[in-house]
Amino acid sequence: MEDKEISTVNLTVTPLQQMMASCTGAILTSLMVTPLDVVKIRLQAQDHQYPKRRCFLYCNGLMDHLYYCDEGSHKAWYKKPGRFSGTLDAFLKIVRNEGIKSLWSGLPPTLVMAVPATVIYFTCYDQLSSFMKSKLENDAYIPIFAGILARLGAVTVISPLELIRTKMQSKAFSYKELHLFIRRKLSQDGWISLWRGWSPTVLRDVPFSAMYWYNFEVLKKWLCKCSDKREPTFAINFTAGALSGSIASVATLPFDVVKTQKQTQLWRYETSKGSHVLPTTTWDIMKLIVAKNGISGLFVGLIPRLIKVAPACAIMISTYEFGKAFFLKQNLKKQE
Repeated sequence: MEDKEISTVNLTVTPLQQMMASCTGAILTSLMVTPLDVVKIRLQAQDHQYPKRRCFLYCNGLMDHLYYCDEGSHKAWYKKPGRFSGTLDAFLKIVRNEGIKSLWSGLPPTLVMAVPATVIYFTCYDQLSSFMKSKLENDAYIPIFAGILARLGAVTVISPLELIRTKMQSKAFSYKELHLFIRRKLSQDGWISLWRGWSPTVLRDVPFSAMYWYNFEVLKKWLCKCSDKREPTFAINFTAGALSGSIASVATLPFDVVKTQKQTQLWRYETSKGSHVLPTTTWDIMKLIVAKNGISGLFVGLIPRLIKVAPACAIMISTYEFGKAFFLKQNLKKQE
C-alpha cells in the first residue's frame, strides 16, 4: 500500500503529454480570440482604408504579427465591403453576409508560428519547474525563473522563423527568392541578423512571463484556499489566468508599444528607401514616444490589449491544466 502511494505521488505527465495539452490549448485559444481581432481590424478598415504595402497588427490570442496589405488585391478579408455601427453589429453582419468562417480570416498563417511557440514555451516551463523543485528547497520564486528561461527559449527559437514569415508576406517572396534573401543577409550581416527584433520582443515577453507565472501560482493557491479545494478546478485556473495575464499586460504595455513601433518603423524604412535615420534602441523609441505624446503614449491601447490578453491567458492556461489533469488520470489508470 505504501509503495503504491509513493509511486502515485511520483507519477507525472510526460513531456509529450504536456506538448499535446499545450497544442490543444493554443489552437483553442486562437479559435476563441481571433474573431475579436478580426472584428477590430474590420472596424478600423472602414474608417481608414489600408493602402497598398501598409501594415497593421494582427493577433490570434497567442502572438502579435505584422500583417501586410496585399498589393493590388481588393478581395482581401480586411478590405471586404460593409458598414458597421459597432462591435456587435460587425459580428452579426460578418456572419450573416460572409459566413461564420470570415471571423477567422488570416488565422492559418499565424497559427504556423503561434502553435510551435506556445508548445515550446509551456512544455519548457513545466520541465524547468519540475527540475528546479527537485533541486531547491524554497520554491516560492521558481515560477519567475522558469518563466524567464522558458520565454527566452521560445523567443530565440521562433524569432528567425517570424522574420522569414514577415519577409515572405511583406514582399511576396517566392521560396527561391527567400532562399537568396537569407543567403545575402547572412553573408552581409552574419547569423545574428536573423534575430533582429529579438531584443524588444524579449523586453516585453520575458517580464510578462515572469510576472504572469508568479502571479498565476500565487492566485491559484489563494483561490484554492478561499474555495476550500485541495486541487485547482477549471474555474480556478481560468480566473487565476485572466487576473495574472491582466496584471502582467498592464505592467509590460510600454514595451509592447515600443515593439510595435519598432517593427512598423523598420518596415516603413525598408519599403520607402528613405535615407533618414530612425531611432533603433528601445530607450530612444521610448523617449521619442514620451516627447510626442507624454507618458500616456507608452500606455496607448491598454483596454484593447486587456480585452485580448485576459481571455487568451485564461483560456490557454485552463485548457492546458485541464489537459494535464486528463493525462495524469490516464497514467494513474494504466498504473493500476
